[in-house]
Amino acid sequence: MQSSDPGHFFETDAEQATRQRRAAKSGNTYGNPIVLKSKILAAVLDPRSPSSAVLVAESAGAVRRVDFEDPESTKTVYRGPTTPVSCVTVGGPNNGTLFAGAWDKSVWSWDLDTKTPGKKYIGHADFVKAVVCARLRGKDILISGGADKKIIVWDITSGARLHTLKDDVINMLSIQDLAVDHAASTESEISLISASSDPHIRRWKIRADGWEQVVEELPNAPGTERRTILEHETTVYKLVLDHDGDEVDLWTSSGDGTAKCLSRIKNFSCEDSFQHGDHVRAVAVTDQWVITAGRDEDIKFWDRASGKLYCSLLGHYDEVTELVLLKNAKGSAERLCSVGIDGTVRVWPLAKAGLDTLVEEQKNPVAEEKREETKPEGLLSAEEEAELAALMEDDDEE
Repeated sequence: MQSSDPGHFFETDAEQATRQRRAAKSGNTYGNPIVLKSKILAAVLDPRSPSSAVLVAESAGAVRRVDFEDPESTKTVYRGPTTPVSCVTVGGPNNGTLFAGAWDKSVWSWDLDTKTPGKKYIGHADFVKAVVCARLRGKDILISGGADKKIIVWDITSGARLHTLKDDVINMLSIQDLAVDHAASTESEISLISASSDPHIRRWKIRADGWEQVVEELPNAPGTERRTILEHETTVYKLVLDHDGDEVDLWTSSGDGTAKCLSRIKNFSCEDSFQHGDHVRAVAVTDQWVITAGRDEDIKFWDRASGKLYCSLLGHYDEVTELVLLKNAKGSAERLCSVGIDGTVRVWPLAKAGLDTLVEEQKNPVAEEKREETKPEGLLSAEEEAELAALMEDDDEE
């Protein structure tokens, strides 16, 4: 029988120290963790319960609903893929379809309420790593990005592939994230922003009859074209549009250790930069906070007005892969959800009083037992584990 215990394989001193540190840290209860039996690669807000629930993409090959108010919610599982699910979104008619991109190069879909499988969108030549939904001339549109360096536009209802977007001038690497810029979109044109394993952020205009990459003249260098937004040094992992802000600025996180605010009125040049350190996988923004997380496992809250670090919270014991803001009935952020490779889903306060309480608790931690290790659901083979590790390490130019 093939062992999955890393202790049964050769490890460097550094790898052994990391494993032992994570094991010692795994028993903490900060963020009231809900523990799943699979690595969590992505998460998105459940629009039916935006104040308390998320839909998470599991390496075991499923999407699972997690509601912090309902412990039984984790039994709601959308199944089909037999490979890790790497991205997830909700959209389609009446915002009632769940879409998930997987390692099998496909985008899967289900009815959000009934869990009934829907169309399967096949066209990528490698892992699907990002999915978003939009509308174009009254039609529901799905857009996917893959490790094959392509962005594909689909008609959700018919399943037809409408367009394949590529940069033929500057080499575009594996897609990391996609964001629909609603502030710049119209009924007849989708404005899309993409991030990839190279440091270039690209903008696209998608129409029913075609598409184009946004190419602009540099304002300070007449006659010089700007095909991309270049404000980071390496991989850009996450794109977040601040729809609550007056200017709907673009926020980004990167393998260069920073999260940045790219100002729309300044042609998406960098206005603020937050030095998280190590690879920043996720960023979330409220009117008060800029929140960053990633490979170093900590969640950092930055005062948005001053730019200073307010606090750093412990909890996860492996890489954090996503931050999701939980919102009340008025659409205002109330709490923060974080997910990670450690298989935990955690929730954090946004109010200063709640954060202050957590900081004090973490200054004087109580003795905690090491969490008993359980065999993960849908255990990956040694080869798949190595492939997942390589995927998570995909942060330098290829």
